[in-house]
Amino acid sequence: MALTSREKAFGEDSGPTAVDRFGIWLSSIQVRRHAGSLAGRTLVDAGCGYQATFARTQLGTAEKVFLLDVSISPDLKADPRVTAIEGLLPGTLAAISDGTADVVLCNSVLEHLWTPGAALSEFMRILAPGGLALLNVPSWRGKVFLELSAFRLGLSPSCEMDDHKRYYDPRDLWPLLVEAGFRPRDIRCFRHKFGLNTFAVCRKPARTGAGA
Repeated sequence: MALTSREKAFGEDSGPTAVDRFGIWLSSIQVRRHAGSLAGRTLVDAGCGYQATFARTQLGTAEKVFLLDVSISPDLKADPRVTAIEGLLPGTLAAISDGTADVVLCNSVLEHLWTPGAALSEFMRILAPGGLALLNVPSWRGKVFLELSAFRLGLSPSCEMDDHKRYYDPRDLWPLLVEAGFRPRDIRCFRHKFGLNTFAVCRKPARTGAGA
């Protein structure tokens, strides 16, 4: 069953707007802050966008990069450092083996999915012990700004907002992370981008056991 109706990846028809670029920049600050260097590590960018803007900056650093979206730029698919998996989330995550990823990035994607919990469970599965999932989603306050930007001001693509299924404050996202298998002690969930987004940093336990 398709869990999202998207047929094209973000940025496939046109480049990001100024509003989009600013948002991507703010998200990248959080990703770099919490992930640190990706040297010698494996990155999975779930819903990377057609141009995989952030992941491109890591191709000379990360040991391996998995890119997942409904369509991905041909030059990225041809890059030997990239494993490109085209199709719908969360189904495409099944192509990645258990414990593969050191870092899973999911930036402004969960709001487009009918069953985000299934994607979060897959993130938990593919993370290596001690690995990080870094998630960014628009908040309910962000909904007001995004719809103003898209529907009234024309500064953001309206098709993206029309594809949103839900919005997330920390209290909305946190229970889904716990249901996916992340322990409360390993979750940090907070507002950022002036309260317009929610960001989550989730670590998979380095080892199993009640005292881990």
